Amino acid sequence: FWLKEVGATYCQVRQNLKLCEMAERYLITKDAAVEGAAVPELVKLKLERNSKLAAEKKEAAATIEKTRSEEREKLKERTVKYEKEYASSEKELITLRREAKVNGNFFVEPEAKLLFVVRIVGIIKLSP
Repeated sequence: FWLKEVGATYCQVRQNLKLCEMAERYLITKDAAVEGAAVPELVKLKLERNSKLAAEKKEAAATIEKTRSEEREKLKERTVKYEKEYASSEKELITLRREAKVNGNFFVEPEAKLLFVVRIVGIIKLSP
């Protein structure tokens, strides 16, 4: 493959081609008309449309990034809360074990809750 011969990585080549930020099919072309040249009406419309789409795309990306960062912050807060909850439950279990040992009693470990569900009617009103 020619990248090995050049000694460049794939991403470096893509950066040189200005394609590393986004997939090529999603790029909005930035064609500009030459100053003083006669530009056809359809080309003008295309340039206006592309500039409008680029602005909308930039705005949408900013809002997505903002919502993602907010969600990340909420996730971090929930994680900290759950970690504190788990740590406190572990400490409580340890203290209960120690109290039982000191008092000469037995400590029964808490068990997971289990549900046993039986389907008595099938999908098409047939027994399973």
